[in-house]
Amino acid sequence: MKILSIFGTRPEAVKMAPLIKELENDCELESFICITAQHREMLDQVMEIFNLTADYDLDIMTKSQTLVDITTKVLTGVSIILDDLHPDLVLVHGDTTTSFAASLAAFYKQIPVGDVEAGLRSFNKYEPFPEEINRRLTGVIADVHFSPTATSKQNLLAEGVSAESIFITGNTVIDVLKTTIIPNYRFKTSILNLLNNKDNKIITITAHRRENLGQPLRNICCAIKELISTHGDLEIVYAVHKNPAVMNIVDEVLSGVDRVHLVPPLDLKDMHNLLNLSYLILTDSGGLQEEVPALNKPVLVLRNVTERPEGIEAGTLKLVGTDTANIVYNVNTLLTNQVEYKKMSTAKNPFGDGFSSARIVSAIKYFLNLSDIRIKDYN
Repeated sequence: MKILSIFGTRPEAVKMAPLIKELENDCELESFICITAQHREMLDQVMEIFNLTADYDLDIMTKSQTLVDITTKVLTGVSIILDDLHPDLVLVHGDTTTSFAASLAAFYKQIPVGDVEAGLRSFNKYEPFPEEINRRLTGVIADVHFSPTATSKQNLLAEGVSAESIFITGNTVIDVLKTTIIPNYRFKTSILNLLNNKDNKIITITAHRRENLGQPLRNICCAIKELISTHGDLEIVYAVHKNPAVMNIVDEVLSGVDRVHLVPPLDLKDMHNLLNLSYLILTDSGGLQEEVPALNKPVLVLRNVTERPEGIEAGTLKLVGTDTANIVYNVNTLLTNQVEYKKMSTAKNPFGDGFSSARIVSAIKYFLNLSDIRIKDYN
């Protein structure tokens, strides 16, 4: 049976890669890949790392593209591909505009949709924007739901999704870490090879979400500047998104600040191995909230809400928002209070065990009546 995986951004590609590898190894399934290239360069990096080749490439990315541009191009382009391939199942991932529009295209063709990382909810349609609504709409369209946790399953049940169509699988991003963390790793981004994590504490930061653009991002940068000025044993690495609205503020506030390293977006192996060197992480990323706890590092989330409450409940994550004073206070706590640091760094990661992709393939075969064995839910 033909399985068509559709994705368009780097985070989707990272999380879909181990699943696609599992699909390729199954003799009863024929795996096809469609990339929309909603993001181009960063997506291509992941495809190269995992030796993935797209069967279809919509190549939609344009300068200053809008959500309307992405949605309409994906809807039109995927529709044409579905007419050509006639897949038995379309797989999408998470909360991107690619995922929603591709799901809608499959629905119009009456082709079943499988939603990987299904059921995450922030319950605030504007935070994260537009991701929360993309997730909800994809969830309505999907025929089979691969939820990473029991909480995400409960969210779907509350929305009226049939329990029979939901499988708790863990998150595929944890599978990826088994292949990317390398002892004595040498970074491609050369400045990272000069980091002194023996004498200094490394803090890695990513912040680029739409809702944080403007003053919230400026507040985050001011917090970084204050922290570096009061802690002589800190080094901070900020992987700066290429959005000019991000770059301009970061450069204005942090350019030239001693021991603050502004680097371009890192490839997957550089990023994972940097996280592994770090003392703690500041981020507004969704994926890092799942990955980093598997490395036993605390995560301070630069958001007001998160669709990953399991991490908050487990103690691996803490919401700190974008207020400068609050960020500084919480980072200072983890830098100076070893009891609090240990509580966060040793809490069990609720998001996966490294075998999520295999569970999803088994669940797909059950859904397609290729197997009569329903997988046991991950817990």
